[in-house]
Amino acid sequence: MNDNLIVYCAFYLLKPIFAQTNFVMQEIKKYVETHKQRFLDELFELLRFPSVSADPKYKDDVLKTADYVAQKLKDAGADHVEICPTAGYPIVYGEKIIDAALPTVLIYGHYDVQPADPLELWHTPPFEPTVRDGKIYARGACDDKGQFYMHVKAFELMMETNTLACNVKFMIEGEEEVGSANLGIFVNENKERLKADVVLISDTSMISMEHPSIETGLRGLAYMEVEVVGPNRDLHSGVYGGAVANPATILCKMIASLHDENNHITIPAFYDKVVELSDEDKKALNAAPYDEAEYKKDLDIEEVWGEKGYSTLERTGTRPTLEVNGIWSGYIGEGAKTVLPSKANAKISMRLVPNQSSEEIAEIFTKHFESIAPKNVKVKVTPHHGGEPVVTPTDSIAYKAAEKAIEDSFGKTAIPTRGGGSIPIVALFEDVLGIKSVLFGFGLDSDALHSPNEKYDIYNYYKGIETLPLFHKYFAELSR
Repeated sequence: MNDNLIVYCAFYLLKPIFAQTNFVMQEIKKYVETHKQRFLDELFELLRFPSVSADPKYKDDVLKTADYVAQKLKDAGADHVEICPTAGYPIVYGEKIIDAALPTVLIYGHYDVQPADPLELWHTPPFEPTVRDGKIYARGACDDKGQFYMHVKAFELMMETNTLACNVKFMIEGEEEVGSANLGIFVNENKERLKADVVLISDTSMISMEHPSIETGLRGLAYMEVEVVGPNRDLHSGVYGGAVANPATILCKMIASLHDENNHITIPAFYDKVVELSDEDKKALNAAPYDEAEYKKDLDIEEVWGEKGYSTLERTGTRPTLEVNGIWSGYIGEGAKTVLPSKANAKISMRLVPNQSSEEIAEIFTKHFESIAPKNVKVKVTPHHGGEPVVTPTDSIAYKAAEKAIEDSFGKTAIPTRGGGSIPIVALFEDVLGIKSVLFGFGLDSDALHSPNEKYDIYNYYKGIETLPLFHKYFAELSR
C-alpha cells in the first residue's frame, strides 16, 4: 500500500478522536476563561487564612480554613461533605459517586501551611496574596493550597459541563506540615469510605511548563531534634571560657562529623539498604532538562554541593541526604552578651530512598549521635515525624492517563522524574488502602516552598484546572 494512502487512512480513522479531543479542550478552556477571575479570587480568599498547623496560636485560623474548604466543595457539587474531627486538626471529606461501575479517584491535598518565619524576609505580607509578574506570592500559594484548589475547580468544571467521567472522593487534611499524625488513624478507620482505584495528588512539581513532567517517586523522611547540654546554667564566657565545654561548639563539631570529605554520610549502616540505580536508570534520569548555570544563578551560588560521584539530579531525587534544618544556642538578640550557653539545639532531617525505613534510620541516627558525644556534655535525641519512600509505576492505567492528559493539554510528552521531597502518606495509602498514587503536581522547584516569598504562577494554576479533567476522562476510558 502506498505510504501516503496509509497516512490518509490513519488520519481518516482517527479524525473523530482528534475532533472529540479538540472539542473537550475547547469546552474546558471556555469554562476556565469565563470563570478565571472568580477562580483567582477564591484562591486568594483561601490564602488569606494563616492556617499554620505547627503553631497553636493559629488554631482558630486552621479550623476556619477547614470550614472554607468544606463550603467550596459543597458549592462545586460534592455530596456528603463533612469536616471530620481528629485528635488534631480535622480532615475535610466530600464525594461524588455518579456510577458504582465507574472507577473512583481519591484526591488528596492539605490546607495547612508552613510557618511564614522569618517574616522580615517577605517582600509582601505572607497571608495577603500579591501578584507580581504573573505570580501569586503568599504562604501556601503552591504548597498546597493553590495545587489542591485546582482539583476543586476542575471538579466544579466537570460538574457544570456534565463531563465528570469518574467517581470522585476528596480528602483534604490539616496536618501535613506537621507529619500527618492523625491521618493514618482516619484512613484505617475509614477504609470502606475511602475505597478507590487511585490516589491523585498535586503536591509536587514539574520541571517547567515548557518541559512538563510527572514525578514517579518520592523520598522518605526521618526528622530529628537534638539537644546538647553542658553546664547547668549559662556562664560568663570570660570567667568560664576555656575551662568548660561550650555546647554550641560541641554540637557544631558533632554535626560536621556526620559527613566526610566526599559529603558521604558517616552514620554506620546508613547506606546498607540503599539500592544503586542501574546505568540505564541513571541515563534516563539525567536525560531530563537541567541547566546548571541557570540552577546556580537562580540560587545565587557559585557551585553546587553534594555527595561525590553523583549528578545534581541524582542527588536530589535518588540519593539519601542529611541536612540541618535549624540550629540555635546562647544569645541571638541585638547587641552583645558574652555568654557561654548551657545548651545547644538543632533540627535535622534525613531524606530516604527506597528500601530505607524511617524508623530504622531514626534508630541508627540516635545511637550514632549519642555515641559520638564527648563526656563533657549530655545529649538528647528526639525523633519527630517520618515517612517512607515510594516509587510509582509508569505502566499503570493511572500514569498513562496522566501522560495522555499532559499530551492533550501541553502538546508534549511528559518526562518522568523523581521527586526530592517527601509525602509520607503516599506509602500509607498503598499499605492501608492497597492503591497507588499519581503525583500530578504543577508547581516549580523555584517556587520557594517552605521559604519566604513562596509563589505560584497564575498560568500554572489555570493550566492545572485545564489538565485535571483530562486525567479523569482518560482514566475512565483506559479503565474499561
